[in-house]
Amino acid sequence: MLPHELQNIVPEPTPTAEIFQQHQIVREFYDEIKYRQEFELYCQWYYATAKQHQQELQKMQGDFNIFGWFCRSRQKN
Repeated sequence: MLPHELQNIVPEPTPTAEIFQQHQIVREFYDEIKYRQEFELYCQWYYATAKQHQQELQKMQGDFNIFGWFCRSRQKN
């Protein structure tokens, strides 16, 4: 509690200010939830895409390199 001399200087918070403050806290909370959900979806997409690219790379490494075969035949001539 404030000393008697300071009670007249510092106004009591109004109910409107308290409601606004609570609203801000709730808003920030829901913004944080939304951010985390969007980040989680991004991470899931990123890992799925990376896995797909790794599988494609492994498949490509096993494929016959036609372009390399043509380049080697030109270098011999």
